Amino acid sequence: MRTQDKIDRIKKLKREKNAIILAHYYQIPEIQDIADFIGDSLNLAEKAKNIESELILFCGVHFMGETAKILNPKTKVIIPDMDAGCSLADSCPKEDFQKFKEQNPDHIVISYINCSANIKTLSDIICTSGNALQIVNSLPKEQKIIFAPDRNLGGYINRITGRNMLLWQGTCEVHELLTAEYVLKQKKKNSDYLLIAHPECNDAVLQIADFVGSTSAMINYVKTHSSTKFLVATESGIVHQLKKDNPYKDFIIVTQDESCACNDCRFMKLNTIDKVLESLEEEKYEIILDEDLMESAKKPIVKMLDLSKKLGII
Repeated sequence: MRTQDKIDRIKKLKREKNAIILAHYYQIPEIQDIADFIGDSLNLAEKAKNIESELILFCGVHFMGETAKILNPKTKVIIPDMDAGCSLADSCPKEDFQKFKEQNPDHIVISYINCSANIKTLSDIICTSGNALQIVNSLPKEQKIIFAPDRNLGGYINRITGRNMLLWQGTCEVHELLTAEYVLKQKKKNSDYLLIAHPECNDAVLQIADFVGSTSAMINYVKTHSSTKFLVATESGIVHQLKKDNPYKDFIIVTQDESCACNDCRFMKLNTIDKVLESLEEEKYEIILDEDLMESAKKPIVKMLDLSKKLGII
């Protein structure tokens, strides 16, 4: 079957099954283009909460499907590949984090949304890269905070706010492997390009960036900036949306080394058009979570969404 035939079949199944496809910006272009809604973690969480369709097909990674199910427990949520995990979420096992939390009982826990449902149950507030700074700043300066699981995002917030949050030492392999040495080499080679970076990058990279922000923030920055040339330090999938929004601007993905011209997340890229079609046809793979776990994990996510609305972020 031709790719276009598969896409036509997916669109037909969406109508027949009253299904909605949500997709992250890091998905392959073909999936981004068939999605009913595309966004970063904050946008997708807000959208999932309010969907009234009978079926959500979430094209992202496993924790994103979990979040959609937690926020919309009566809706069936499926993902194209059950193995589409997350290195950052995997870096924070529940048992280890629970001990860490117990060792610091006077701290509240702010967890980045890139974590498992189990970690969310141990959290007081969830955040995303798009609202983490504002959420932290909304708390009293004297409030002791554990920030998990991303040490780079937490460290970035500590640096620009002067806070001293206690950081769980997790990282995203896609961003962590970008080194300041090689980024500087690429920046020197493309001296007329602005460097935009995701705060999951390590601090040495963030300190040489011209702009640091979430996926959506980077997209909006490029839209409104007069420059036409950008070095992009995040997952390669973002370039599809950047080019759609800015067809006359040029983008170069910052890479880990000279062996590849991309910076792909191996988990995000497990999702394909074939898997989307199969998942929709057979309504697999379904996200199934314990009701008590969902109820517990939902509280800090809803707190994030409510606080984001109050702060004018969404």
